[in-house]
Amino acid sequence: MKNISILGSTGSIGVSTLEIISAHPERFRVIALTAGKNLELLVRQIKQFSPQIAVVASTEDVPRLKDLCSGQDVTILGGVEGLIAAATADETEMVVAAIVGAAGLVPTAAAIRARKDIALANKETLVTAGHLFMDLVAEFGVRLFPVDSEHSAIFQSIEGHRNEDIKKIILTASGGPFLNTPTSKLSTVTVRDALNHPNWNMGKKITIDSASMMNKGLEVIEARWLFNTPVDKIQVNIHPQSIIHSMVEYVDGCVIAQLGTPDMKAPIAYALAYPERITTGVKPLDLTTFSGLTFLNPDHDKFRCLNLAYRAITSGESMPAVMNAANEIAVAEFLGGHIGFIQIAETIERTMDAHTAHNLQSIDEVLKADLWGRETAREICKEMVH
Repeated sequence: MKNISILGSTGSIGVSTLEIISAHPERFRVIALTAGKNLELLVRQIKQFSPQIAVVASTEDVPRLKDLCSGQDVTILGGVEGLIAAATADETEMVVAAIVGAAGLVPTAAAIRARKDIALANKETLVTAGHLFMDLVAEFGVRLFPVDSEHSAIFQSIEGHRNEDIKKIILTASGGPFLNTPTSKLSTVTVRDALNHPNWNMGKKITIDSASMMNKGLEVIEARWLFNTPVDKIQVNIHPQSIIHSMVEYVDGCVIAQLGTPDMKAPIAYALAYPERITTGVKPLDLTTFSGLTFLNPDHDKFRCLNLAYRAITSGESMPAVMNAANEIAVAEFLGGHIGFIQIAETIERTMDAHTAHNLQSIDEVLKADLWGRETAREICKEMVH
């Protein structure tokens, strides 16, 4: 029986994680659940999984959650301190870090210091503070399991192989909803258009990142840290069918890939049960039903966010944190109808242009860089509106 805490249980990754846990009650037990604003779903999860701790993002929502959970034997907490309590609970063995954005930094770091293994679904943890987190992982001797389908694919493709034999990591990308949209038409696409992902069912922020290919840029940075690989050995290929989730090319010319039906439950289950494999309910892959699997180089003029991510990790230091913060603000402004789709990249680029990269030596310094990026991006977005 493995004891699990889930940071971000009401998001798409959290919900899928609980589906896996529900299908294997003899293997997993839920110790803590945390949520943002979706109290109704959190309450249903509390009643089904009986966690010891439940946390809501805003302390103002704690009294309401207590009322909704009256009669349940659960400790209700709120805010950052509550997230830390959930991440470091004594009985917890693994923390599923699935909070979207930089909000996941502090509780994930606390979990590592408490010697909890991490199933990492929060890209921003490694994007903004990669070297700090990998140093923590080494210092406290915990295991870090990637949950992203692409990084899980790489993880599975390098198992049993030597790092020095890797020639190239190839991250695959679906191309999102605008793969075949002319660049000239991107200025008029709507939020609804951008949320219409052809293959994956994900949260709104991640879906917009996929449409702009910033999601793939974040994954490049994450892969750099997860697999200790120079960024010039990390390549992106567009693979519209989303069947090959990523590949690793070796020095002998061989390429090892992981294939599967697009469903996040598979990489989640692999992280939870590693090194074993368990049933997931994912539809089996039948390659005979496909007319072909295709691969393309990304259009860097159309998908400017991908270039910005490469620029950020090449600059290093504080630049990735600033880039990520600007992207979060720009995506929120786009979802709110305040800026256009192509202005997401413009906001990020202008924010990065205004920043001088500097060394980050602590999580607090990362958060300061993040705050600077957010404030600067907000001002840039206001100028665009006016």
